[in-house]
Amino acid sequence: MVCMKYLVIAAFVAIIGSLATALVYMMRGGSESEKDGTPRKNHMARALAFRVGFSILLFVVVLISYLMGWIQPTGLPLRG
Repeated sequence: MVCMKYLVIAAFVAIIGSLATALVYMMRGGSESEKDGTPRKNHMARALAFRVGFSILLFVVVLISYLMGWIQPTGLPLRG
């Protein structure tokens, strides 16, 4: 299904984007403040938690899609 291919690509982009966001927060440090004066708290942890949750969701969606017959494995053929 073509729609499933785009869904998986979008999920991978979201996962990589979340990793990049966590990297930015890690490199900046946690002691700085936002522009309005409130301190930043756990932005990196939230970005990584989003990545883990989205990865699990992607796995479950692919598993359910396979079980429903919406996607088929296209691996290398077995040699006999």
